[in-house]
Amino acid sequence: MELESVGDLALNLILTKLGPENVGRVACVNRKLRLSADEEALWSRFCSEELHLSAPLDPRGDPLPSFKAAYKKWREDFRMYPWPLVKRVKRCWDRLQGWLLTNFPDAAATLREGASEADIQELESVLRVKLPLPTRILYRFHDGQDFDESDFTENTPGGSLGIIGGYSFYGYVVNVNLLPLSKVIMETNHVVQHLGFSSRSNYIVVAASSTSGEKLFFLNCRDGQLHVGTRNLPFDGEMMPCVPKSLISSVHDRNADLQQDAMLLWLEEHGRRLQSGMIKLREDGGVRSICLFPEEPPLCSTAITNGVRIRSSAVFVPEHSDLQNEYLFAYSIRMSLIPEGCMANEMPCNFCQLYRRHWIIRANDAVVAHVNGDGAIGKFPLLHSGGKEFVYESCTHLKSPRGSIEGAFTFVPGSLT
Repeated sequence: MELESVGDLALNLILTKLGPENVGRVACVNRKLRLSADEEALWSRFCSEELHLSAPLDPRGDPLPSFKAAYKKWREDFRMYPWPLVKRVKRCWDRLQGWLLTNFPDAAATLREGASEADIQELESVLRVKLPLPTRILYRFHDGQDFDESDFTENTPGGSLGIIGGYSFYGYVVNVNLLPLSKVIMETNHVVQHLGFSSRSNYIVVAASSTSGEKLFFLNCRDGQLHVGTRNLPFDGEMMPCVPKSLISSVHDRNADLQQDAMLLWLEEHGRRLQSGMIKLREDGGVRSICLFPEEPPLCSTAITNGVRIRSSAVFVPEHSDLQNEYLFAYSIRMSLIPEGCMANEMPCNFCQLYRRHWIIRANDAVVAHVNGDGAIGKFPLLHSGGKEFVYESCTHLKSPRGSIEGAFTFVPGSLT
């Protein structure tokens, strides 16, 4: 049977299986196939499957007359990059931006339009580096974040809209932003000038905290690894990798089967944690920000005793750690009373109050400290059945990168007074 004699529905099904590139070739055969290959429904499907587009838009989000025109525009704009990598980077940004638009639109509004090839080439020329392919494409979609002076207030030193997020404890606040290329140049030059980095080190600053706590992320443009600075960064340039080296692959080879650098892997994992609810927004004093303390298992522990629910999780704080001698961990404790309340002398009670706490702190399985005290951080929260969680953060220093904290809270039914 000749292909042109096939019915329209069957022909459309065949063309969808061929894929966009082969459809373009088939269109050259004859008029019937050319008309079938031009059908809007066909290119709508290609745009949906490959680019997750529900409307014919160009890479900057501007409307185009047809899905075929949109697909052609996307392929033309990214013709210098491996197409599978372009699609992967788009999925990464779609996940992040979709979550932000739904849950944190103020932060979504800070995402800049994509950088041009000229912008990227200017950075490479000024800093004398060659960006890894995945990072180049990441910046083609969004050139980091932008902020207005109105984002910086007395209550949010440096702003709270970083899409990477952060943590806080004892008044120490970290909130990490993805830097635009202009800031990458400025911050990298600052590091070279003030921290003693070589101007040919291949490290560039790609993300930083704009809050009271300084936290810097460096991309090694040669091998594609992402690093975060430690407490010793100003003294000896100490950093630690953010991604296992074994996962990084072919960061400069356009013909390789798989290209992935630490920047892409880092943002993909961040997007997964946001979408899964592992990390969430936190509101403190009317200010919302992405909080990096995990809130779902296995990275968050939960225990319920006599109606009191305690959730706890921890994060490593590299910018206050010395990888040779001291490691700082911050932890978040969330306590609440379940709707059924608690029991006191076999009688139900719909509120209780924290009285004391006891912590056992271990480093490498060895007990290094017992902490006993009244309340928590000077507070004695009163929990009501089904009420809002009481949340507090604290920290502990360990002499090893591995350790644990366990313990107990003592509550009294009713109130202390």
